[in-house]
Amino acid sequence: MALLMFAAVCCAAPVGNAISAYVALKTGAQEDGGIAEGGSAADIPARMLTAYKKAVQQVGKYVPKCQGMRWPILAGIAKVESNHAIGRNIAASGDIIPKIYGVLLNGSGAGGNTTVFPDTDNGRWDGTATGERAVGPFQFLPSTWESIGEDGNGDKTADPHNADDAALGAAVYLCGNGRDLSKRAQLRAAILQYNHSDEYVTNVLGWIDQYTAAAKDPDLKNVTGKVRTVIEAALSQRGVPYSWGGGNASGKSYGICCSPGGSSGTKIKGFDCSGLTQYAYARAGISLPRVAASQAGVGQRIPASLGTLALKPGDLVFFATAPGRDSTIYHVGIYLGSGQMVNAPRPGTVVRLDAVNTMSGFAGGARLL
Repeated sequence: MALLMFAAVCCAAPVGNAISAYVALKTGAQEDGGIAEGGSAADIPARMLTAYKKAVQQVGKYVPKCQGMRWPILAGIAKVESNHAIGRNIAASGDIIPKIYGVLLNGSGAGGNTTVFPDTDNGRWDGTATGERAVGPFQFLPSTWESIGEDGNGDKTADPHNADDAALGAAVYLCGNGRDLSKRAQLRAAILQYNHSDEYVTNVLGWIDQYTAAAKDPDLKNVTGKVRTVIEAALSQRGVPYSWGGGNASGKSYGICCSPGGSSGTKIKGFDCSGLTQYAYARAGISLPRVAASQAGVGQRIPASLGTLALKPGDLVFFATAPGRDSTIYHVGIYLGSGQMVNAPRPGTVVRLDAVNTMSGFAGGARLL
């Protein structure tokens, strides 16, 4: 049982959290339970995703020269700033309740702040006249919001606590005077302007890349035979919840207790990473061992040293805490091509498409077909 629990685990690197558009602050758990892991549209509340997409459509009205704005960019920012307002109620109008406030920027050291920001809005947006704090799902300082805030939902008020308004304001801010955000250097510069922290930029870019990969539908036009059978079987399970120890050759099932983080699958009917691969390959008549580390011993092993370009659609793709030592493999997915895989990442998520680099410790693959 100990081997099963270790090898079946699907985990990821910890996520940092930024608080304001100008000050890189690190905080602990948020009021809504902390920063959740994720990497696809399935992790974003539908109303927030609508706000991101609407802002992309509207931003050209305010910054006509802006190019390359897309919803994964806004999602990457909002993921790090507020975890997409998860835990709040998001009304049809886009209003978020309760409101999201950052720490008071009074130089006290709380949340990492060491610089005093005097009040600029008399508490209108941040609820206090004793100082300044970042607000809303995109964590704008009130002084910044006054210069870039826009009305995204048509109610004639630009409110940083409204999903539509905040997303549009963020799009305007990132576009600057007309950046081309399809160019990596300009995208990096825009994020750095949003928060002057290299660590923050790296974090946000990672989420943007994940959301971008997950937003693309896989191209299966040249995939045939048993490989297509495996991939289509895995894709058919998108949206099924992750269940620790869940899933087998017959399909989704209730899991076991408990993951190293304390997550139990006993009341969740779904898949963990190796349960999903076992199910998909069974559809093509191939029996796999139950845990990821054991699955690495089946078929033609593809060394990590060859890189992801050596992978072909249908290959198993592995991740290890110590790449090169298969006994430390902790995760497995099914490669689709173009840097994507079908993935059951970790407790609290669902089966989805992810970039291969979503998971840490690439450990090569295995070809069974």
